Amino acid sequence: MNVWLEVIGWVGSGLVVWSLMQARVLRFRWMNLAGSAVAAGYNAWVGIWPFAVMNGVIAVIDVYWLLRLYREADDAETYQVVEVAPDDAYLHHVLGLHTKDMATFHPAFDLGAFSSRAQGPDSDPRSAFLVLRRDETVGTVILRDLGGGTASVELDWVSPRFRDFNPGRFVHRSSGIFEAKGFTRVVWDDPAAGARDYLGKVGFAPEPGGDGRERWVRLVV
Repeated sequence: MNVWLEVIGWVGSGLVVWSLMQARVLRFRWMNLAGSAVAAGYNAWVGIWPFAVMNGVIAVIDVYWLLRLYREADDAETYQVVEVAPDDAYLHHVLGLHTKDMATFHPAFDLGAFSSRAQGPDSDPRSAFLVLRRDETVGTVILRDLGGGTASVELDWVSPRFRDFNPGRFVHRSSGIFEAKGFTRVVWDDPAAGARDYLGKVGFAPEPGGDGRERWVRLVV
């Protein structure tokens, strides 16, 4: 057998196995599609038709799901934002489960301090939201009212599985949660380096300032 043909077969098998190790839905589908397509071609070339057909069918299934996932990315019927009380037990369960991952984008967010304020008699003017994909919780947003129609984003987190889809675009541009609260301006102070690309995608822009703090701002229109 041609050595390079065998290498191609191993590459296809490796991609399929590697795809099963991916937490992100979109990455899994693309890698699985590539691996299945290569494996289908390899098996067809060497005449192993049961495996060629199986991998071909898997590739078609991956294409179907990729088209559906991209179509639903900005669908208001797919993603919903539900307001909950800052002391909501389920909210704190989600925050507790994903504290380390949340710190990647919001290193200043202190769950202990937030919990104390939420449960205290003089809690700060904060609003909390859960981002849902149908019946699955995929993110959380916590806002602090700074007064004068300005909201500060204390937390904007999406689970790794759906991070490639940036459901934050729906939260910031289509959900209407800021308008409903009377906010006309949203600020995000001192973002982590990995959050800047995301901020640009959802409509934030850096605001020049002289106090040494990096601030990104989005006007609610």
